[in-house]
Amino acid sequence: MPPRRSYDQYCSAARALDLVGDRWTLLIVRELLAGPRRYTDLHADLPGVSTDVLASRLKDMERDGLATRRRLPPPGAATVYELTPRGAALLPVLQAFGAWGEAELGERRPTDAVRAHWFALPLLRALAGLGVRGLVEVRLEEGDFHVRAGGEPPAAALADSAPADAAPVYAAPVYGDGPAPTPADARLTLTTPVSEAVARGTLLLLEALRAGQVTVEGEGPVAKALREG
Repeated sequence: MPPRRSYDQYCSAARALDLVGDRWTLLIVRELLAGPRRYTDLHADLPGVSTDVLASRLKDMERDGLATRRRLPPPGAATVYELTPRGAALLPVLQAFGAWGEAELGERRPTDAVRAHWFALPLLRALAGLGVRGLVEVRLEEGDFHVRAGGEPPAAALADSAPADAAPVYAAPVYGDGPAPTPADARLTLTTPVSEAVARGTLLLLEALRAGQVTVEGEGPVAKALREG
Protein backbone atom coordinates (compact mmCIF):
# COMPACT_ATOMS: atom_id res chain seq x y z
CA MET A 1 0.00 0.00 0.00
CA PRO A 2 1.43 3.43 -0.91
CA PRO A 3 2.44 5.70 1.98
CA ARG A 4 -0.17 8.07 3.31
CA ARG A 5 0.00 11.58 1.95
CA SER A 6 0.67 14.22 4.54
CA TYR A 7 0.64 17.98 4.90
CA ASP A 8 3.81 17.56 6.97
CA GLN A 9 2.68 20.21 9.40
CA TYR A 10 3.02 19.86 13.17
CA CYS A 11 -0.61 20.77 13.82
CA SER A 12 -3.39 18.51 15.08
CA ALA A 13 -5.84 19.86 12.47
CA ALA A 14 -3.35 19.08 9.70
CA ARG A 15 -2.74 15.61 11.13
CA ALA A 16 -6.48 14.96 11.24
CA LEU A 17 -6.84 16.09 7.63
CA ASP A 18 -4.03 13.71 6.69
CA LEU A 19 -6.46 10.92 7.66
CA VAL A 20 -9.90 12.23 6.71
CA GLY A 21 -9.28 15.18 4.40
CA ASP A 22 -9.64 13.22 1.17
CA ARG A 23 -12.87 13.52 -0.81
CA TRP A 24 -15.47 10.89 0.26
CA THR A 25 -13.77 9.76 3.46
CA LEU A 26 -16.08 11.55 5.90
CA LEU A 27 -19.13 10.48 3.89
CA ILE A 28 -17.97 6.87 4.20
CA VAL A 29 -17.78 7.46 7.95
CA ARG A 30 -21.34 8.81 7.81
CA GLU A 31 -22.49 5.56 6.20
CA LEU A 32 -20.55 3.32 8.59
CA LEU A 33 -22.03 5.07 11.62
CA ALA A 34 -25.09 2.98 10.73
CA GLY A 35 -23.15 -0.19 11.52
CA PRO A 36 -21.57 -2.93 9.38
CA ARG A 37 -21.99 -2.33 5.65
CA ARG A 38 -21.09 -4.40 2.62
CA TYR A 39 -19.05 -2.78 -0.12
CA THR A 40 -22.04 -2.96 -2.47
CA ASP A 41 -24.26 -1.24 0.12
CA LEU A 42 -21.72 1.55 0.56
CA HIS A 43 -21.44 2.04 -3.19
CA ALA A 44 -25.24 2.19 -3.55
CA ASP A 45 -25.59 4.81 -0.78
CA LEU A 46 -22.71 6.98 -1.99
CA PRO A 47 -23.98 7.96 -5.45
CA GLY A 48 -21.21 9.53 -7.50
CA VAL A 49 -18.26 7.66 -5.99
CA SER A 50 -16.31 5.44 -8.36
CA THR A 51 -15.53 1.86 -7.39
CA ASP A 52 -11.79 2.60 -7.49
CA VAL A 53 -12.06 5.61 -5.20
CA LEU A 54 -14.32 3.79 -2.74
CA ALA A 55 -11.97 0.82 -2.57
CA SER A 56 -8.97 3.14 -2.11
CA ARG A 57 -10.62 5.13 0.68
CA LEU A 58 -11.65 1.97 2.52
CA LYS A 59 -8.11 0.63 2.34
CA ASP A 60 -6.79 3.93 3.68
CA MET A 61 -9.31 3.85 6.53
CA GLU A 62 -8.28 0.30 7.43
CA ARG A 63 -4.60 1.26 7.38
CA ASP A 64 -5.24 4.29 9.59
CA GLY A 65 -7.31 2.37 12.14
CA LEU A 66 -10.60 4.10 11.35
CA ALA A 67 -12.39 1.09 9.92
CA THR A 68 -11.99 -2.65 9.85
CA ARG A 69 -13.19 -5.44 7.63
CA ARG A 70 -14.51 -8.82 8.69
CA ARG A 71 -16.40 -11.81 7.36
CA LEU A 72 -19.85 -12.41 8.79
CA PRO A 73 -20.59 -15.98 9.88
CA PRO A 74 -23.15 -18.06 7.95
CA PRO A 75 -25.85 -17.62 6.86
CA GLY A 76 -24.70 -14.05 6.15
CA ALA A 77 -21.27 -15.07 4.87
CA ALA A 78 -20.56 -11.57 3.57
CA THR A 79 -17.60 -9.27 4.06
CA VAL A 80 -18.53 -6.05 5.82
CA TYR A 81 -16.77 -2.85 6.80
CA GLU A 82 -17.36 -1.16 10.12
CA LEU A 83 -15.92 1.64 12.18
CA THR A 84 -13.46 1.19 14.97
CA PRO A 85 -14.05 3.29 18.09
CA ARG A 86 -11.50 5.77 16.71
CA GLY A 87 -13.51 6.05 13.50
CA ALA A 88 -16.78 6.41 15.41
CA ALA A 89 -15.21 9.24 17.41
CA LEU A 90 -15.56 11.32 14.23
CA LEU A 91 -19.30 11.65 14.92
CA PRO A 92 -18.92 15.09 16.61
CA VAL A 93 -16.80 16.21 13.65
CA LEU A 94 -19.53 15.22 11.21
CA GLN A 95 -22.15 16.87 13.40
CA ALA A 96 -20.16 20.10 13.46
CA PHE A 97 -19.75 20.00 9.69
CA GLY A 98 -23.46 19.31 9.30
CA ALA A 99 -24.49 22.18 11.54
CA TRP A 100 -22.10 24.53 9.71
CA GLY A 101 -23.38 23.35 6.33
CA GLU A 102 -27.10 23.77 7.07
CA ALA A 103 -27.08 27.19 5.44
CA GLU A 104 -25.76 25.64 2.22
CA LEU A 105 -28.63 23.19 1.73
CA GLY A 106 -31.35 25.47 0.40
CA GLU A 107 -34.15 23.78 -1.52
CA ARG A 108 -33.45 20.31 -2.83
CA ARG A 109 -32.10 20.41 -6.39
CA PRO A 110 -33.44 18.03 -9.08
CA THR A 111 -29.98 16.46 -9.29
CA ASP A 112 -29.68 15.87 -5.53
CA ALA A 113 -29.66 12.26 -4.40
CA VAL A 114 -31.34 11.52 -1.08
CA ARG A 115 -31.50 8.62 1.34
CA ALA A 116 -33.78 8.52 4.36
CA HIS A 117 -30.93 7.87 6.80
CA TRP A 118 -29.13 11.03 5.69
CA PHE A 119 -31.62 12.86 7.90
CA ALA A 120 -30.34 10.91 10.91
CA LEU A 121 -27.51 13.31 11.81
CA PRO A 122 -29.62 16.51 11.80
CA LEU A 123 -32.34 14.66 13.71
CA LEU A 124 -29.81 13.50 16.30
CA ARG A 125 -28.68 17.11 16.73
CA ALA A 126 -32.29 18.18 17.19
CA LEU A 127 -33.06 15.41 19.68
CA ALA A 128 -29.90 16.21 21.63
CA GLY A 129 -31.11 19.80 21.89
CA LEU A 130 -34.28 18.49 23.51
CA GLY A 131 -32.37 16.24 25.90
CA VAL A 132 -33.91 13.10 24.43
CA ARG A 133 -32.20 9.78 25.15
CA GLY A 134 -33.45 6.54 23.68
CA LEU A 135 -34.19 4.54 20.56
CA VAL A 136 -36.30 6.57 18.15
CA GLU A 137 -37.83 5.20 14.96
CA VAL A 138 -38.44 7.67 12.14
CA ARG A 139 -40.79 7.37 9.18
CA LEU A 140 -40.23 9.54 6.13
CA GLU A 141 -41.63 9.37 2.63
CA GLU A 142 -38.15 8.31 1.49
CA GLY A 143 -38.12 5.39 3.93
CA ASP A 144 -37.68 4.47 7.58
CA PHE A 145 -34.63 4.70 9.79
CA HIS A 146 -33.87 4.67 13.51
CA VAL A 147 -31.50 6.63 15.73
CA ARG A 148 -30.02 6.06 19.16
CA ALA A 149 -30.43 9.49 20.67
CA GLY A 150 -28.15 10.47 23.51
CA GLY A 151 -25.82 7.54 23.01
CA GLU A 152 -22.09 8.08 22.76
CA PRO A 153 -19.78 6.06 20.49
CA PRO A 154 -17.12 4.06 22.35
CA ALA A 155 -14.07 6.12 23.21
CA ALA A 156 -11.23 5.85 20.72
CA ALA A 157 -8.95 5.10 23.65
CA LEU A 158 -10.56 1.67 23.99
CA ALA A 159 -8.98 0.62 20.72
CA ASP A 160 -5.73 2.48 21.31
CA SER A 161 -5.14 0.80 24.67
CA ALA A 162 -6.05 -2.74 23.58
CA PRO A 163 -3.25 -5.33 23.33
CA ALA A 164 -1.90 -5.81 19.82
CA ASP A 165 -3.20 -9.39 19.68
CA ALA A 166 -6.65 -8.54 21.05
CA ALA A 167 -9.76 -9.04 18.96
CA PRO A 168 -10.84 -5.92 17.04
CA VAL A 169 -13.17 -3.54 18.87
CA TYR A 170 -16.16 -2.42 16.84
CA ALA A 171 -18.19 0.71 17.43
CA ALA A 172 -21.90 0.47 18.20
CA PRO A 173 -24.14 1.84 15.42
CA VAL A 174 -25.46 5.36 15.98
CA TYR A 175 -28.36 4.92 13.57
CA GLY A 176 -29.56 2.48 10.93
CA ASP A 177 -31.85 1.90 8.00
CA GLY A 178 -35.32 0.49 8.49
CA PRO A 179 -37.41 0.01 11.62
CA ALA A 180 -35.75 -0.15 15.02
CA PRO A 181 -34.26 -3.60 15.77
CA THR A 182 -35.92 -3.61 19.21
CA PRO A 183 -39.08 -1.86 20.44
CA ALA A 184 -38.55 1.86 19.97
CA ASP A 185 -39.00 4.37 22.78
CA ALA A 186 -40.83 6.63 20.32
CA ARG A 187 -41.84 6.68 16.67
CA LEU A 188 -41.85 9.90 14.67
CA THR A 189 -43.51 10.52 11.31
CA LEU A 190 -42.42 13.56 9.31
CA THR A 191 -43.35 14.81 5.86
CA THR A 192 -40.60 15.56 3.36
CA PRO A 193 -40.98 19.37 3.68
CA VAL A 194 -40.76 19.18 7.47
CA SER A 195 -37.74 16.85 7.48
CA GLU A 196 -35.95 19.07 4.95
CA ALA A 197 -36.71 22.21 6.97
CA VAL A 198 -35.32 20.57 10.12
CA ALA A 199 -32.21 19.49 8.17
CA ARG A 200 -31.73 23.05 6.87
CA GLY A 201 -32.13 24.50 10.35
CA THR A 202 -35.03 26.71 9.25
CA LEU A 203 -37.48 24.79 11.45
CA LEU A 204 -36.71 23.63 14.96
CA LEU A 205 -37.88 20.15 15.85
CA LEU A 206 -39.50 21.62 18.97
CA GLU A 207 -41.50 24.06 16.82
CA ALA A 208 -42.59 21.24 14.51
CA LEU A 209 -43.67 19.12 17.48
CA ARG A 210 -45.69 21.94 19.03
CA ALA A 211 -47.30 22.74 15.67
CA GLY A 212 -48.38 19.13 15.19
CA GLN A 213 -46.16 18.74 12.12
CA VAL A 214 -44.56 15.63 13.61
CA THR A 215 -46.65 12.62 14.61
CA VAL A 216 -45.39 10.96 17.80
CA GLU A 217 -46.29 7.39 18.72
CA GLY A 218 -45.35 5.45 21.83
CA GLU A 219 -46.32 5.16 25.46
CA GLY A 220 -43.05 5.56 27.33
CA PRO A 221 -41.42 8.66 28.84
CA VAL A 222 -39.51 9.52 25.64
CA ALA A 223 -42.67 9.57 23.52
CA LYS A 224 -44.51 11.50 26.23
CA ALA A 225 -41.76 14.12 26.45
CA LEU A 226 -41.77 14.57 22.67
CA ARG A 227 -45.57 14.91 22.57
CA GLU A 228 -45.49 17.52 25.29
CA GLY A 229 -42.67 19.37 23.52
